[in-house]
Amino acid sequence: MNKRWLKLAAVPITLSFVAAACGSDDDGDAGSSEDTTAATEAPAEGKTEITVTGPERDESEVGGIQAGLDVWGAENGVEVTYIGDADWEANVNTQVEGGNPPDISFFPQPGKLAGFARDGVLKPLNDDAAAATAANWPDAWNAFGNVDGVQYGVPGSANLKSLVWYQPDKFEEAGYTVPTTFDEFTALVDQITADGGPKALCVGIESGQATGWTYTDWVEDMVLRQHGPDVYDQWVDHEIPFNDPRIVDSMDTVLGIFAEENVFANSGTIAATAFQDNGQPLVDGDCFMHRQASFYTAFIPEGTAFADGTPGAVDVFYFPDINGDAPVLGAGILGAAFNEDPNVHSLLAWISTPEYAEARQVKQQELKGGGLALSGFLSAANGQDLSLYQPLEKSFLDILASAAIVRFDASDLMPAEVGAGTFWTEGTAAVNGDKTAQEAADAIEASWPS
Repeated sequence: MNKRWLKLAAVPITLSFVAAACGSDDDGDAGSSEDTTAATEAPAEGKTEITVTGPERDESEVGGIQAGLDVWGAENGVEVTYIGDADWEANVNTQVEGGNPPDISFFPQPGKLAGFARDGVLKPLNDDAAAATAANWPDAWNAFGNVDGVQYGVPGSANLKSLVWYQPDKFEEAGYTVPTTFDEFTALVDQITADGGPKALCVGIESGQATGWTYTDWVEDMVLRQHGPDVYDQWVDHEIPFNDPRIVDSMDTVLGIFAEENVFANSGTIAATAFQDNGQPLVDGDCFMHRQASFYTAFIPEGTAFADGTPGAVDVFYFPDINGDAPVLGAGILGAAFNEDPNVHSLLAWISTPEYAEARQVKQQELKGGGLALSGFLSAANGQDLSLYQPLEKSFLDILASAAIVRFDASDLMPAEVGAGTFWTEGTAAVNGDKTAQEAADAIEASWPS
């Protein structure tokens, strides 16, 4: 991949973008959408049916995305259909190779988007769409959809990954306290295991063709904590090899935490347990903690209370650091077009707007049960009405705002052959005990494209 682009994507994000995206009033409109929303009206001629595909497929996610797309479709007389696909990573490759790609796809990996762009498969945003995303999202997020100085991607959602989910009343009942350092975290895991009750952690890495990505998230958070952002950037840029001893060290650290005695795996093994299937056992008391991103609210059982002090309520704490530098791992979804149809690009412009984010948030929260339910969706779009978000969701933005270092998910920035390929498969082999961390890292390094 082009190192100049990767270095742009890996630079520390100036955290003032959170304030710009969300405003200072936690209960009201975060700013005037009239100031930030570029025109998204469909041109007179263009496609009247548009297909959008992506990896988000939970019922509430699909419903929320479709609701956001339908606002634009209804206003412009265009039928827009979103298709969520558990095997999106493999199927979008097949569709492209067969000459039948969708109009738009949502990419969780900037590296995969960049690969398609350089192959000429994706089309640059037209002028209107490029202006809209520049107005509606902070530069730090738009950078991930920029390939060699050309804007291809439109941010559609954001998430925060450095979180641990837990139930405060269960901690209090057992005499445990929230760890504030990584040493305290590992000591807590050891203590919970020694106590012989529920397991310390619920873990699952199964995700169809994407099986293994949750392990890579753990590794990325550990590289940031153990070895710092400079090593992280060198790793992403391939300025150090994937099997650098420091990376192997972080892989081994995660495998140690994943020891059988520490983990409840809902389907018997970590690799067989779907990443979605950890919310229920957490609430059921089969484990005390689950490390997962902000979007995981979508997979906590319906009716669960969040951060309100009631028995059984679920809350989060920051995945503790090591060096006092408070690093945060983040990610997001980028929309990009496979053709130059003007209506397709007008829809991409709409996806960047706060109005799209608000429509998705309202519908997704409704599908999660309404009331105090959390949607599982988060956006950094400028000008949103923050009253549509629950307090816990706002706290995710607070964590971002207080972070000294933010990095985008490394596997999403790496070439697709690695980040959405061998890092997942070889990582899964290591979790299964079929390979050591060193052997897995050696295989991943050998797969890195020249």
